[in-house]
This record gives sequence, C-alpha cells and structure tokens, in this order.
Amino acid sequence: MTDVPSLRGAEVGRRIGVGLMYGLWKPRVLGSWRVPAAGPVILAVNHAHNIDGPMVMGVSPRPTHFLIKKEAFVGPLDPFLTGIGQVKVDRHSTDRTAIARALGVLERGGVLGIFPEGTRGEGDFASIRAGLAYFAVRGGAPIVPVAVLGSSDRPGRLIKALPPLRSRVDVVFGDPFDAGDGSGRRTRKALDEATARIQKQLTAHLENARRLTGR
Repeated sequence: MTDVPSLRGAEVGRRIGVGLMYGLWKPRVLGSWRVPAAGPVILAVNHAHNIDGPMVMGVSPRPTHFLIKKEAFVGPLDPFLTGIGQVKVDRHSTDRTAIARALGVLERGGVLGIFPEGTRGEGDFASIRAGLAYFAVRGGAPIVPVAVLGSSDRPGRLIKALPPLRSRVDVVFGDPFDAGDGSGRRTRKALDEATARIQKQLTAHLENARRLTGR
C-alpha cells in the first residue's frame, strides 16, 4: 500500500512557509476564505516564480500537499520535502506512486496543490495538462484557482525566477468550481472536456486577479 503524505508534516511545512515568505517578501492574501474549510480540494496555482509553491503553502488556510517535480528532491531537500508532506512526481512518465499518493490526499479529505502548467513558465495558464482534470474528477474534489502575482512579473528583474526581496507578492484565491460535468465519467473525451472547462475558469480568474491587484 502506498503511503499517504503526512498531514502533520504539511502543517509543519505551512508554518515554515508562512515564516519564510513573510520574512523575505510582503504577501498580500486575498480570498483565502474561499478555500473550503473541510473535505478534499485542489489548489490550481499558476507558476511563474520559484516561490509560488512555498508562498501558497504558507498562506493557505489549510495544510497543502504539492505535487513537485522529482528534480527538486536533491540531497537534503529529499527527506525535508517528503517530511513536510509533499509529493515527488516524475513528469516524464506515468508515475503511479505519485498518482496514488495524490489520490490518497484527496480520499483523506486533504488539500492537493498542483501547477497545471506542469513547469515554471509565463504563469498565464496557457498550457494546462490533463492531470488536473483527472485528479479533480477521480478524487471528487472542487478546484480553487490561485493566482500568485509578484513584482517580478515586470521586466528588468535581477533574478527571473524570484520577485525582489521585500517586494509585495499578491496571492489571490478564486471561487471553487467542479471540473466534471456531473456524470462522473473518466473517459479521455470527458477529461479533455474537463480540461477545457478548467482552462477557461483559471484564465478568467487570473484576469480578474490582475484587475483586482493592478498587476
């Protein structure tokens, strides 16, 4: 049986994240009350900066288990990330262990964090992988879109992957929505349709978050 990531570890990770993020940047959190207080939920986060995961982990109202590429689990980071309840995933294959662990989080009524774009990019939700739809439909979990907008979104930053230290970073949580059509179907066609619905919702949330924050 596959081990389910540690909930206690994720809570420790949340406390580390909040201390680190508020120590290095100036997070402004909007709409965190939209995250359901109980039951399975997926946080779908845009990914433009290396701090997106730790930032959301720190400011989320509930402990979050992120799917993180296995390349990040190097040296002492491997036992650390595993210890704080994060899920190692091989992006280049069908990683059944990671899938089982992620579904275990949802079956336990926990919070799963996913970067739908798969890797760090423009952070505009332009390319969304089907994995998010699969977890949402299979795990029966609503999706909460999360937009992380930092001052590094402007050109001319020193380190592309990080907002300047002590700069404001906005984290905007959106309304939860269901990806499926209510039928519970998990066919390729149903998942493709769910992915299209998800992309529309996430893009709309990002546009709204930019209007709201002036980013």
